Amino acid sequence: MSEWLGPLMFLGALVILSIGYPVAFSLAAVGIIFGLLGVSLGIFDPILIRALPSRIFGIASNFTLLAIPYFIFLGAMLEKSGLAEDLLDTMGVLFGPMRGGLAIAVVVVGALLAATTGVVAATVVAMGLISLPIMLRYNYNKQLATGVICASGTLGQIIPPSVVLVVLGDQLGVSVGRLFIGSLIPGLLLAAALAFYCWTVAQIKPDTAPALPLSARTLRGRALALRVLKVMVPPLLLIMAVLGSIFFGLATATEAGAVGALGATILAAFNRRLNFRTFREVSDATLRTTTMVLFILIGSTAFSLVFRALSGDKFVYDIMANLPGGFWGFMVASMLIVFFLGFFIDFFEICFIVIPLFVPVARDLGVDLMWFGVILGANLQTSFLTPPFGFALFYLKGVAPPEVTTQDIYRGVWPFIGVQLAIVILVIIFPALVTYLPSVSFGR
Repeated sequence: MSEWLGPLMFLGALVILSIGYPVAFSLAAVGIIFGLLGVSLGIFDPILIRALPSRIFGIASNFTLLAIPYFIFLGAMLEKSGLAEDLLDTMGVLFGPMRGGLAIAVVVVGALLAATTGVVAATVVAMGLISLPIMLRYNYNKQLATGVICASGTLGQIIPPSVVLVVLGDQLGVSVGRLFIGSLIPGLLLAAALAFYCWTVAQIKPDTAPALPLSARTLRGRALALRVLKVMVPPLLLIMAVLGSIFFGLATATEAGAVGALGATILAAFNRRLNFRTFREVSDATLRTTTMVLFILIGSTAFSLVFRALSGDKFVYDIMANLPGGFWGFMVASMLIVFFLGFFIDFFEICFIVIPLFVPVARDLGVDLMWFGVILGANLQTSFLTPPFGFALFYLKGVAPPEVTTQDIYRGVWPFIGVQLAIVILVIIFPALVTYLPSVSFGR
């Protein structure tokens, strides 16, 4: 029976998480229950529990994880700065004359917001409030409109700076800076693929994504060019401050996050939207999210300590390392596990429970962990879109007009999930898409 306690512990955690119980307390509770069971059966000594405080203090002193509150603060501050509204209004007019132009504008704005904020909730809500009513007013297909907003809003999980990549870097033991640079080409490739899909649908079925009428194009010529320049410069400067400092080796990801947070604050002040109330709301949002992440880390630490004591990690290792096909068998199995878990649980849970079990196998099979991390990030991005618990779907439904049903949103995201999976497969087949830029900026 003791040999099956580890797998039963893992299964128990997944069951409790799937019914919606808070993540941190689910993991901690399962760890305590199975810890007591392990002690009572004499599987391990109670002295093992003494290792837990030192591990928790190790989390608190982790310099890499310090980047999380910086990037959350950055995203929350930019949400208050009006950047999303300005970009959506201007890009809508710029791309409006072409079929599918509004959908392509949403993808472009999603990519820019991803490169500046990396916060899915803020991006999806902003685009849902601003773009969705306009797209519906000009007879866009509801499924295409909702699908492109949800998919574009999740670009922040693969286009750096990304909280997902920060967590993956910590779990994989890989430089977050290398992950950021390595994910740049796949992220831009995914944005281009989403835009190309929208353009293709508009050509095949013109009625689903018509061009804007002349009456809706309020800016033209020089006035439009100046407007584009005005709204594009601030996010580009912020992107250069954050990613440029990492790319040129001037700062670590954590230091670049601090620079980005300062830049977002300056941008909000420049737009006259920085006051005490705004600062308090941004700080509150940062504190809440950061606290959630830390509690999940503490819960997952308790879980993993007991799980390893029950030899659960060895059980998983033996299965994953002996799959038919070796390297490719492991890659296929790990990607399928992450994808299907994304239907039911959040990316944080996957990162803290499942990913640490993959690392020893990947290392022994000679997998490049930086490349593996980027692929995992791209795969985890689908967890925001896959029904029934995709968070982006709920974010959009919360701000969508009454005529947009949950079924419209569910049906709308499936083609875009297919596009994301195609990019994941492409990156697996062509590793240079990930490894080239880090080798140039950091050296091999």
